[in-house]
Amino acid sequence: MITVHYAPQTRASRMFWLLEEIGEPYELERIDLGAPENASADFRAASPLGKVPALTDDKAHVADSAAICLYLADKYAPGTLAPLPDDPARGEFLTWLFFTPSVIEPAMSEKASGMPPQPTRNAWGSWDRMLAALGDRLEGRDYVAAGCFTVADLMIAGSLRFMSAFGMLDLSPGMAAYTERCFGRPAAQRAEERERAAG
Repeated sequence: MITVHYAPQTRASRMFWLLEEIGEPYELERIDLGAPENASADFRAASPLGKVPALTDDKAHVADSAAICLYLADKYAPGTLAPLPDDPARGEFLTWLFFTPSVIEPAMSEKASGMPPQPTRNAWGSWDRMLAALGDRLEGRDYVAAGCFTVADLMIAGSLRFMSAFGMLDLSPGMAAYTERCFGRPAAQRAEERERAAG
C-alpha cells in the first residue's frame, strides 16, 4: 500500500494529484512539521530531514516531490506520465521535470526574500531568465515535454498556480492557459477534493 506523508498546504498536494492520475489506492499520514520526530518510522525512514512530501510504497521510501513523481510515474504509469528510459523524449522530460526544484523554486525563494538578484553567481540564473525560458518552452505547446501531459507539467503548473495565488507573478496568457489546462484535468480536481477532506 502507498502512504503519502503530508502536511496541509505544502508541495505534498502534488502527490495527491499524481496518485489520482495513476489511480492507485493510497493512504495518508499527516505530519506535524513542528514535531516530525513524533511521526511514524516509515516517515522518518523516507525523510530523514523531516520534510514533506515523502512516500512509502511497501518497503520503498522516497522523499522530495520530483523524486516521488518520477518513482510513481515509472512504476505505476510507465510510458504515460513519464517517457520510458529508452524514449528519445526522456531527456527533455527530465530537464523539465527538474526545472521546478532546480530553477523555479530557487527563483521563487530569492524573490520572496527580497534579496537582490545575482544571476551571474546563481547557477539557476534569475527570476526573469526563468520566466523567459519557461515562456519560450510553452510557446506553441500544450504541455512542456514529450507532446503530452507528464509529471513535469504537474510540477510546473503547481508552481505557476502557487506564484499566481500568492501575488508573485501575473501569469501571461500562455502560462494562464497552460495552468488551467493542467488543473482542468479530472484527476487534479479529485485531488483537490481529497486534500480538502483530509485537512
